[in-house]
Amino acid sequence: MAISFDAIPASLRTPGAYIEFNNELAGATGFMHKVLAFGQKLSTGSQAANQPVRVTNPAQATTLFGRGSMLANMLSAFFKANTETELWVIALDDASSGAKAAGSVQVTSAPTGSGTLELYIGGERVRVGITAGATAEAVATAINAAINAKADLPVTASVSAATVTVTARHKGEAFNGLDIRAGYYGEQMPAGLALTINALSSGSGNPSVTPAIDAMGDEWYNWIINPYTDTANLIALETELDSRWGPMRQIGCRAFTAIAGTHAATGTFGRTRNNPHVTCLGTGSSPTPAYIAATINAAVASLSLSIDPARPLQTLKLTGFLAPSQDKTWTRQERNLQLYDGISTFTVDRDGTTRIERQISMYQTNSAGLDDASYLDICTPETLERIRFEQRQMITQKYPRHKLAGDGTNYGPGQAIITPKIIRGELLALYQEMELKGWVEDYSVYDKQLIVERDVSDRNRLNWRDTPNLVNQARVFAGKQQFIV
Repeated sequence: MAISFDAIPASLRTPGAYIEFNNELAGATGFMHKVLAFGQKLSTGSQAANQPVRVTNPAQATTLFGRGSMLANMLSAFFKANTETELWVIALDDASSGAKAAGSVQVTSAPTGSGTLELYIGGERVRVGITAGATAEAVATAINAAINAKADLPVTASVSAATVTVTARHKGEAFNGLDIRAGYYGEQMPAGLALTINALSSGSGNPSVTPAIDAMGDEWYNWIINPYTDTANLIALETELDSRWGPMRQIGCRAFTAIAGTHAATGTFGRTRNNPHVTCLGTGSSPTPAYIAATINAAVASLSLSIDPARPLQTLKLTGFLAPSQDKTWTRQERNLQLYDGISTFTVDRDGTTRIERQISMYQTNSAGLDDASYLDICTPETLERIRFEQRQMITQKYPRHKLAGDGTNYGPGQAIITPKIIRGELLALYQEMELKGWVEDYSVYDKQLIVERDVSDRNRLNWRDTPNLVNQARVFAGKQQFIV
């Protein structure tokens, strides 16, 4: 008997027609991409900390993590930009030893005219009705009431005399710098009214992401939203991402984070990191909190990368991410410098729309400390991840229980046997499929350099070495025009 059956025994004597099914040649591959978000919950949320949960809409997020929580606001931003990609969340409790960031709004001059004060906290508008002749204390009381009436804000307020203290709902340094301003869109304050505003500061003690990493187990998440940029959490995350990328786990993912601050401070931060699986957006003086910006960036990027890992993300709209004021938007030269500091950049349209300019990883130097651009763009590890998955899927789907023989073996047709030559042909055919998808190029060179061989020491093992030439992205167009007069 030449044919290798899986379930029908050779010793069968009872009459009948017995047909088994085998899906090795079915050719169908399924790949459901998943985003995972880390973030803080409030005690009013029903979800236990450090347990993965799938979230499908903003209302569910509010119930699970508490209204006004970091996670509820992050997920609201995610779903405004992406409703297609499967989203999982691991909630964290505030660090018990942490401190809440606080800022203030002080009324320094009472209004002489009536109108509406358009106050923005973390990019969210708070409208306060102002009456001519109201005292500074009365205006502060009105501001305090308007802030507390918006339960989705990441802050609460208290008032004393003419000063409103604005305090983060959570402990942690992630809320330092949370923006408070009047009139983001150029709205005018009522006549005579003057405010002194201080952004949130003095928050400390981000929760550790280590319990969340432990809770991930070996589940494959393709992208992680990380709201924390403190060194301890970044090191823990980078270590896990490197492990997941490795050949013994093969469940690699990229983490999205963001950092606010001046051009100099952002560049300094970027130069302290060096990982090909973390991408950080520099938000500058945008009123959108950095943890929300990271969420929006991940939502937009993950949707595109799930469709085509090799296609560049440039020009994709960052839905919900507010631009810095025009005078504080970084110039092309400044953005170019950030791209050499491991910081991803965005552009701003005339109407204020923000778009991804270049999504890079934070990898900058090799093990010798020399400049290395091999993992510069996020499309590189993303494409490699997909190539590896397609190769693994092909091998495990078509040859799950096969015997291994040398080339030239005279085995019967239908036998569950593979040889190096067969696998080489499969890899070449797969490369052609990926070339049609626009992931790779230069098939002839790949064919010449592909090596498939049986291991010398372990005859049950098949080894190969291939050299996929990844398709690059059209990013820079340079022309020289020599005119004639």
